[in-house]
Amino acid sequence: MATWHYPAGDGDGWLQTIDSSTPGWSHTGLRIGRLTAGRRLSLGAGPVERVVLPLAGSFHVEAGGRRFDLAGRPNVWSGPSDLAYVGPQTGLEVGGEGLFAVCSATASQPREPYYQPMSATPIEFRGSGNMSREVRNFGTPGVAEAESIIACEVLTPGGNWSSYPPHKHDRELEGVETELEEIYYFQLRTAPDGGPAPERCAPLGYQRVSASDDRSIDVLAEVHDGDVVLVPFGWHGPSMAAPGYDMYYLNVMAGPGRERAWRITDHPDQTWLRTMWPHHQVDPRLPFGADNH
Repeated sequence: MATWHYPAGDGDGWLQTIDSSTPGWSHTGLRIGRLTAGRRLSLGAGPVERVVLPLAGSFHVEAGGRRFDLAGRPNVWSGPSDLAYVGPQTGLEVGGEGLFAVCSATASQPREPYYQPMSATPIEFRGSGNMSREVRNFGTPGVAEAESIIACEVLTPGGNWSSYPPHKHDRELEGVETELEEIYYFQLRTAPDGGPAPERCAPLGYQRVSASDDRSIDVLAEVHDGDVVLVPFGWHGPSMAAPGYDMYYLNVMAGPGRERAWRITDHPDQTWLRTMWPHHQVDPRLPFGADNH
């Protein structure tokens, strides 16, 4: 039976592994790796394209006879990162120290590995007021060259809701909606704009996924730092950052369609919320950046 919520792993090595061997999963993958000095992690060649994205730390990636040195970043709150893309049927090895993600999607067309600097990542604000969030589009169509993978990072200040209004992308309807399964990988932290937090506190948030047709799914997951929630189909959102805790999530999407595009349908009961956005200011806590605001 498929499970859609995967609690955080611990230790060194691969902390999370989502791929085609995961029950109910077909098109996307995610590995979260942690390396200490002198260690390496590798992945063999296969019918997938991959993006190696530093989350905290610096790394080097060897793939297809090339080496890419990734400057990375101190943490996900400090800004976007550079990355390495590795095409299908090409293995890779990662060295360095810290935490990184390998986002993947099924692919078949040969494509040379390449390096993408952090300056290439467009940053947008989506929503307003307590629906404000920051989106870093490092792996979306028109930014990263790829066959099928779509990936981005979303950062939501404490008390705000993102992935809102709830929406879906679980059918192919030309020009309207694309069929994409989606991975959410979460990091959470105590918001620095509040009072001092006690040593013992567990930042939390919530993720909702619900049925959009006769396929059954009903998820309301309390998520913690390092957790993963899968969205095979259905309405998803809101992603809720509890007051006092900032929320980050990494999204990885792909599907069976020929077009690499993110087209969505809002939940009909909630799409009206978009009309509120022009009447409120973007949350002044955005953007997250080098000052760790």
